Amino acid sequence: MRRLPAALVGAATLLALAAWMLTAPQPLAADALAQGPGNAAAGARIFHAGGCASCHAAKGAKGDARLRLGGGAALETPFGRFQPPNISPGPDGIGGWTLAEFDNAMRRGIAPDGRHYYPAFPYTSYARMTAGDIADLFAYLQSLPAVAGTAPASAIGFPWNIRRGIGLWKHLYLDAAPAVALPASAPAAARAGQYLVEGPGHCGECHTPRDGLGGPDRARWLAGGPDAEAKGKVPGLTPATLAWSAAEIAEYLKTGFTPDYDSVGGSMVEVQANLAMLPDADRAAIAAYLKAVPGRK
Repeated sequence: MRRLPAALVGAATLLALAAWMLTAPQPLAADALAQGPGNAAAGARIFHAGGCASCHAAKGAKGDARLRLGGGAALETPFGRFQPPNISPGPDGIGGWTLAEFDNAMRRGIAPDGRHYYPAFPYTSYARMTAGDIADLFAYLQSLPAVAGTAPASAIGFPWNIRRGIGLWKHLYLDAAPAVALPASAPAAARAGQYLVEGPGHCGECHTPRDGLGGPDRARWLAGGPDAEAKGKVPGLTPATLAWSAAEIAEYLKTGFTPDYDSVGGSMVEVQANLAMLPDADRAAIAAYLKAVPGRK
């Protein structure tokens, strides 16, 4: 009986060490990191595909103001309020970051100081990006105006404010593999679109329903669901619910007009404005992918 307390202490210590190891950040291996210098001109395409301005520029910004990335409107969710930070190249943003730090932030959700980022920053999608696109995007961001000031702090309630716990969440949901397996007959355009949609475009972050831990439900990929900010529902994008042709999808992404001459609305206004900046071939690829994914209601 005298040995029991010591055994309990030993077991608790082992459990604590195991939890510490399981929740530790897992950075990219050195040989997997993006290598510079990137191509800023090519990075502009990834910037628009990723919709960086939608979160990191001031709400309602237009024209060149969308390139001032001092932090945008907060994202209100059941887990708390998440505030997009300053990602401009100034001292208050990412001006002092290395490419390796930027890559680990994008594809592993790890801050330069080693903390986990919350997945309101969609690194679960960015994990599928290529190292070359990461380098190009970093080069483009470094070419934008520096913006002074830091964004307000996020407000996250217990137990979600225990940031170390995100390490366990990542074991469940951070996966660089494709979200769906396209049929062997899928055209090359659909495979190009898969990269844009599942990677930099992070469309699944809004259009895929989530489970109780906030992780995407891959069994219902792009099937639509409740809005993360509880403002209604996000529509499904699979052929089971989106009856538009590939040409109609591509035209909508370019002009903002639906086949029945309605216009884009809600939070999709920002998304469409970003996608309109892409080459026609990219929008056609996105449309081809959406027509090739499994139909899910």
